[in-house]
Order: sequence, then structure tokens, then C-alpha cells
Amino acid sequence: MIDVNTVKVRVKGEYACFTQPALKVERMTYPCMTPSAARGVLECILWKPEFQWVVKSIRILKPIAFSSFKRNELSSIQSGAPIDITAIDAKGSPMNRAQRNSIVLRDVEYIIEAAIFMSEANIQKVKERDKKEGRKPCEPIVKYRDMFLRRLNKGQCWHQPYLGTREFSCDFFPVTQEDENRANELNLTYPIGSMLFDVWYDKDHNAKPIYMYDAVIHNSTLICPNELNEQMLSTSHLRAKQGTFVNSILFDFNKQEE
Repeated sequence: MIDVNTVKVRVKGEYACFTQPALKVERMTYPCMTPSAARGVLECILWKPEFQWVVKSIRILKPIAFSSFKRNELSSIQSGAPIDITAIDAKGSPMNRAQRNSIVLRDVEYIIEAAIFMSEANIQKVKERDKKEGRKPCEPIVKYRDMFLRRLNKGQCWHQPYLGTREFSCDFFPVTQEDENRANELNLTYPIGSMLFDVWYDKDHNAKPIYMYDAVIHNSTLICPNELNEQMLSTSHLRAKQGTFVNSILFDFNKQEE
């Protein structure tokens, strides 16, 4: 079930790059944050294997501004073996490095509105676990929503949120009425067209990108379609298997906070 109460978080950063998949060699950003990037920010603040985030909308608080510069990037994909960035060929040119142009967003600020989704099976698992460990009974969705709000107000996160790529880190804050008024005053309308919504994985972990078609920012707001959110609820890559070594560490780490 999806929580009827949504949470909001304001994020801001000096730069952002939400790369269009068709232009990933020379990076070209979308004009605003993508739903998958918004989900990534929320998971940086609070992630649990029992639930997943459903992004409802993204509000733009500042005018869209682009900037262009070159960055040193790796020319091959990182694998298990480390890449030697100092290696050179016979001509003295770098073998594993390349300068690539990037068109990014400058001075960005957004409001992300999202809700928590938990399956009935996971709700029962959490209730049984709480009962077994002697905790006060409560609704798991309410517990995780309150946990997120506490972490948001304290500025806590698993790791620093970022806007598209890790070098573009961002700050996050609770949302005030003044922030909402700024979005209304901007009153931005911007046609985007085709935009990556998220990547859906089947049971065999085969990836399939999901796109929003004819996406438009109205009144400074990008609405995430309900039908695409419902499709993402069946993806296999967001809900990790419970009981694994990593998840047991996370559970132990969060016992005090819960």
C-alpha cells in the first residue's frame, strides 16, 4: 500500500547533471531533475529494504540556467580491477582518460514530494519483527515516515545526496510555506518532451528504461504519472533480499533510532 501522507524535502546545489541517455558520451542534462534522481536523494536520507519511495512531483524553485565545461573522465567502465589513470600509450597520450564536454544545470533548487510504498507481506514482516524484539506496536509506514522526517530535520543521511552525478552534491532541508510560495511566484512552464522516468527490472534482472513522453513543467511543477509509478512498484532492483549480511548490519544499526 502507498502512504496517503506525502513527505517533502527541499534540495539545492551549485550544479546538477541529469544526463540524457541518448547523449551520455558528451553529457547533456535534462532541464530539471528526473524522478529517478529524486528517488536517489530520498534513499540517501533513508533507505530500507522493506519499502520503496514513490515520487509524486518535483517543483522548481529557481529559473533554469545551463553551464558548459570540460571534465576529465574515464574512457572505460570501472570493473573489479582498478583502472590505472596514469597509464599512457606509445605516443604519450593517456590510455584511460579523456576530456569530455558537459552541459549541466547551474544554481538549482527543487522540492521533492514523495510517499512510501510497502507491500502487505513486508508490513506483516515488520510487525512480527517488532513484536519479537519487544517494541511498541505501530504501523510500519507511519514509523518510517516519522523516521524520515526526524532525519530530515536533523540533517542526517546515509551518504551525501547528489544531483545526477556524485561530484554535484547537494544540501537538503525541510520545506516551508515560503519555499512553496517561491515556486508559485516563478510560475515556470517548460516543455521537456521525452524524459527518462526510471529503469525497471524484471525478475531476471533485465533492465528496461521507462520514459515519460510529452513531459511538461506546469506552474513550476513536474508531475510524475501514476501509471508509471505503479509500474515501478513491480521492479526487482529496489527491494533487496532481507536477511543478507548487509541488511542485518543495517537493521542492527537502526535499532536505536527505531
